Amino acid sequence: MKILILDIETAPNTAFVWGLFKENIPLARVIESSYVMCWAAKWYGDKTVMFDSVYKSSMKSMLQGIHKLLEEADCVVHFNGKSFDIPTLNKEFVLNGLKPPAPYHQVDCLQVAKATFRFTSNKLDWIASQLGFGNKHDTSFELWVKCMAKDPKAWKIMEAYNKQDVLLLEKVYDRFKPWIKGHASFGTHEEKQCCPNCGSVDLSSRGFYYTAASKFQRYVCNGCGKWSRGNKSLLPHGSHKVIGI
Repeated sequence: MKILILDIETAPNTAFVWGLFKENIPLARVIESSYVMCWAAKWYGDKTVMFDSVYKSSMKSMLQGIHKLLEEADCVVHFNGKSFDIPTLNKEFVLNGLKPPAPYHQVDCLQVAKATFRFTSNKLDWIASQLGFGNKHDTSFELWVKCMAKDPKAWKIMEAYNKQDVLLLEKVYDRFKPWIKGHASFGTHEEKQCCPNCGSVDLSSRGFYYTAASKFQRYVCNGCGKWSRGNKSLLPHGSHKVIGI
């Protein structure tokens, strides 16, 4: 299964404003709408971090590059990507005449963090540092402004910043993996019994999983630690159970 780790950076909206506090900005004052400035991505487990931007390429060429990667991916891992990265990319695709990429499964590590853990902060920087993976690169809003002005030094910093986010995200995803529910199953991509979340065949039988009407073998992955169950009922054929209705 091909897993793509993805992060994008966007330019802020540009507008004319009268004040600095609680200003309601009508659309007539918007000079330029937000757009994707750059993206960084890597295939899970590979060393190479790919990057492209509107500074290196044309907008359409940059978008075609990430569109092609999404086409190849079985699963895309991101941080707040379901609410931000993917809808933002989709907006750019439709504006630039690109068709939808092939469907892919999504793992949003922000949603995993919120649903499964209680970190003091759910920001990627905080979670990565708490797990011992380091921090995001320090930046300020000025970096985005300089990149919009095509400052070459600023773009070098932006590329390093974007790539670092992807590297941290991959490490966080790897640690979160056994906790993730509804992960795209490796079992549907491999012709063997394996861990649904990491693909390891090193499984141990550990008790049973019961539903209201059946019983299944339960497994734990000796690689990532994910718990899973078999898909064949262990109850004798024709046996009957009284279940609630």
